[in-house]
Amino acid sequence: MNPSKAFRTLLLYRIGATLSYQIMMVAVGWHLYEITHSVVSLGLIGLAELVPYFLLALYSGHAVDHYSRKLISGIASTIHILVALFLTAIALGWLSPPVPLIYTAVGFIGVARALLRPSYQALFGQIIPRDQLTKYMAYANASFQICVVAGPGLGGLMIGFTSLTWTYVLAALCGVVSLYGVTFIKAQQEKSSHANSHFLKSFMEGFDYVKKHELILSTMALDMFAVLFGGAVSILPAFVSEVLHAGPEVLGILRAAPAAGSVLTGVFLATRPILNDSGKYLLLAVAGFGLSIIGFGLSTHLWVCALFLFASGCCDSVSVVVRSSIVQLTTPDHMRGRISAINGIFIGSSNELGALESGIAASLLGLVPSIIFGGFATVGIVFITYKLAPHLYKFHIRDIT
Repeated sequence: MNPSKAFRTLLLYRIGATLSYQIMMVAVGWHLYEITHSVVSLGLIGLAELVPYFLLALYSGHAVDHYSRKLISGIASTIHILVALFLTAIALGWLSPPVPLIYTAVGFIGVARALLRPSYQALFGQIIPRDQLTKYMAYANASFQICVVAGPGLGGLMIGFTSLTWTYVLAALCGVVSLYGVTFIKAQQEKSSHANSHFLKSFMEGFDYVKKHELILSTMALDMFAVLFGGAVSILPAFVSEVLHAGPEVLGILRAAPAAGSVLTGVFLATRPILNDSGKYLLLAVAGFGLSIIGFGLSTHLWVCALFLFASGCCDSVSVVVRSSIVQLTTPDHMRGRISAINGIFIGSSNELGALESGIAASLLGLVPSIIFGGFATVGIVFITYKLAPHLYKFHIRDIT
């Protein structure tokens, strides 16, 4: 299949599933709060999703390497559809009690998420030629960021202008679009003589591979610690209220700013991929991300804050594209599922722990000092990575394409 056509079919799968997920999560939050009027119930949504995700993530990576990737992708899309329809039935009052059933549905969303990432990443590396991978990775990241912004906005508009029921129906339709994309994916999976069908042995092979390849390990660790310390998004509501003294409309602007920067940079990188001095640009991008967070923490005006968050999104896009390209290009096809699952756990844990770290730091240091500290810590992580992994600074993607 032509790489461009293959990419579009794969992107249809990813966009449909991502929009379905984003719309459902917004609706679930509103649905639960409407029933319970409890902030704690909102916090439990993340826990209900993360537990099954982490329990299944490593096995799903193993499954992607040993069974049909297209079938696993289809299962992920089907789960999105069934969960959305299940939530529709709850919203209509056909099933009760609603609260535990909603959390159960969120748990299955976590299962779908665990299947989605490794299957998508494995198929991406399989159908996109190596010499074009960086370009298409940039397009994919830009498309994902658009979904991250459009999904919650679309979900909120649907709730406001229609109802929860129709919002869940829309999420199911997005799942159908995802499944439709899966049916057109054409990928012949390679059979490796080294493939181990025993889960624990297969699982350890994946970890051993990451440990022995310093390039993969250093990029994963750099991303994990940078997000752990530099993620200020989770405390944006407090920043908007306490520093900017504004309302939810300003929060929406600041939430959209990093995504806007990421989308524009992704489109730029698709036309001008970073094939030379890739490691240098990766380290500079993460450092730039940290400096942008420091600038954001020091700002007290809306548009200055938005500008620094926009810059952080630009830097993050460079980091994501280079890092993802490194992982894809250095991973053999028969291990793509496991390596992607391990990478997903690195990213997933850093996002959730980063939100926790931001909250604890804000309570101990104060809101603004905690943001500035996180930015400096991110820059410090870059310096440590440069010292401990000097080969990363000298790395060129062109050398492995």
